[in-house]
Amino acid sequence: VQLQASGGGLAQAGGSLRLSCVVSGGTFSTYSMAWFRQGPRKEREFVSAIGWSGGRTDYEDSVKGRFTISRNNAKNTVYLQMDGLKPEDTATYYCAGRELMDIGGTSYAGSYRYWGQGTQVTVSS
Repeated sequence: VQLQASGGGLAQAGGSLRLSCVVSGGTFSTYSMAWFRQGPRKEREFVSAIGWSGGRTDYEDSVKGRFTISRNNAKNTVYLQMDGLKPEDTATYYCAGRELMDIGGTSYAGSYRYWGQGTQVTVSS
C-alpha cells in the first residue's frame, strides 16, 4: 500500500490550502484515514481522522472549525481542506491509513500502519 500526499505549499495567515492523499495498492474503501503533522522541533501530532465510509470525523481541538477532512472512495483519495490558516499550522503534514482490524484510538499515530511521505505547509504571518 502506498500513500502519496500533495497540496502543501506557502500560504499567508488567514489563507487556505487543500491537501490530498492518494492511496494505491490496497482496499482504500475499508481504511480509516487520518492526517498528522510535525512542526519544527515538535512531536508528531494528530490533526484529523475519518472513518471508512466518511460518516465519522474527528479533529484536534486547535483545528476544529478551520479544517475539514473528507474522502472520495471512488478516487482512493482523502482530503484536508485547511482554511483560516495560522503560522502555528506550519508543519509537515502526513496522511495515514489503518485497516478495520487495527486497534487503538484514531488519534494515536501508532495505530496506523500505512504512511505517506509528508507534504510541507508553511504559513506566513
